[in-house]
Amino acid sequence: MPFRMGPWEIGLILVVILIIFGVGKLPQASGAIGKGLRAFRQGQRGEEDEGEESGAGRKVTKKVAEHRAT
Repeated sequence: MPFRMGPWEIGLILVVILIIFGVGKLPQASGAIGKGLRAFRQGQRGEEDEGEESGAGRKVTKKVAEHRAT
């Protein structure tokens, strides 16, 4: 392997990331990275997240139906 990383290099990278993102933005950044990786893996497997879309669609349809009834 051309890139051998020891504990000092990993620590330095983590410190630089902490400086760039800051303490407050770090959970948001890691959450966005996690969601992106999850979507990438699902896309590789050919899975589609239809459950959330159809659930949201049902909510909108129900609200439209309630609005028309009044």
